Amino acid sequence: MGDDAVATTPGCPNTAVPGPLVEVDDPEDPRIGLYRELKDPARHARSGTRPPIVIVEGKLAVRRLLASTYPVRSLLVDDHQAVVSADLVAATRARGAPVFVGSRAVVAATVGFALHRGVVAAAERPAEERPEQVLEEAVSASGTSGCAPIVAILEGLNDHENIGALFRNAAAFGVSGVLLDATCADPLYRRSVRVSVGHVLRVPHARLAPWPRGLDRVRAAGFVVAALAPDPRTADGNRVASFADLKSLVSRSGGRLGVALMVGAEGPGLSAAALAASDVVVTIPMAEGADSLNVATAAAVAFHALADV
Repeated sequence: MGDDAVATTPGCPNTAVPGPLVEVDDPEDPRIGLYRELKDPARHARSGTRPPIVIVEGKLAVRRLLASTYPVRSLLVDDHQAVVSADLVAATRARGAPVFVGSRAVVAATVGFALHRGVVAAAERPAEERPEQVLEEAVSASGTSGCAPIVAILEGLNDHENIGALFRNAAAFGVSGVLLDATCADPLYRRSVRVSVGHVLRVPHARLAPWPRGLDRVRAAGFVVAALAPDPRTADGNRVASFADLKSLVSRSGGRLGVALMVGAEGPGLSAAALAASDVVVTIPMAEGADSLNVATAAAVAFHALADV
């Protein structure tokens, strides 16, 4: 589906009763309370680690929301976007959800910043998937595509923008799912969703616990656990492999193996426990004097190297 298309997904049919189109002129209007002070970190903290609502900002991300199975609560647009993004307004109302329209000043005062894209939506957060479900979906998708499945495993990523960028890269290179340890930030937080351009809404993901023993569940599902590290000396020399070695191993398995690429946070990288629990360690060759990449960039390079497995 192109970025300009809007579609409904099986399980999310259009309702016979369209949602209302509501004009708002007061940032304190309780009907738009979900959108108030979105940049306030304390507001997110008060909601706990798993707030019930997902905030989706920007036209492309909202299009992906409307093409997903996430139940849409409402849409807030400024009066300019109510016209130029009429397709989003119509698709939201077709879901039976209200669309609130205000001036740019009212919308900015509500969310707490200048909403340059002029479009923001709220959706219900779905129930968390099980890691086994994500892995099963990855294997199933590989059977359709004919390529070995690839999933990403994240340890300690606490920057929402890095997580969002990584999900966007995962979608670009056909990664079928993402597993996160308990210390990773919320991938459905507003900034993660925005940076991912909505791809976090369509790439299956789940928390993997206990850590790192949960990696045994990944291995049991038919995946080689490959740790991405900047320095091969971090691992036993017998377990260091190139991407070509890893692709050859998977190819020789005759479709029995996939790759689970494990990445760590900026700075510390993967923990010693995670490295010890991996099957192989892979590195990205770099020019002399360069020793590391941003985690989302490094993951993108690795995804690209494995994408034709």
